Amino acid sequence: MYAVIKTGGKQYRVTPGETLRIETTAHENGALEFSDVVAVSGEEGKFEEKLEGAKVLGEVVREGRGDKILVFHFKRKKQYKKMQGHRQNFVEVKINEILVNGKSFKAEAK
Repeated sequence: MYAVIKTGGKQYRVTPGETLRIETTAHENGALEFSDVVAVSGEEGKFEEKLEGAKVLGEVVREGRGDKILVFHFKRKKQYKKMQGHRQNFVEVKINEILVNGKSFKAEAK
């Protein structure tokens, strides 16, 4: 069981119980709802036909900043060098449930 969702200009393949990092998103009390669902598959190789009202529910595990990425510009023979760093903010989300066509798929209890 998995779903493909769109958030932050990217698409993610998610399953119930999975944890993933996405770009910073507004959330209320640690609860997130993804309503932009591209595809849902209940069985191997079969996809749901109707996706009206499909949504994926998750909870925020933590927020933070990613590793530093160094951007270095250099032009030879011109004495031009420029160094810049960047750290992307992220939200770590645990997917709890996938809802589609009145069916609910939840994470298996361990």
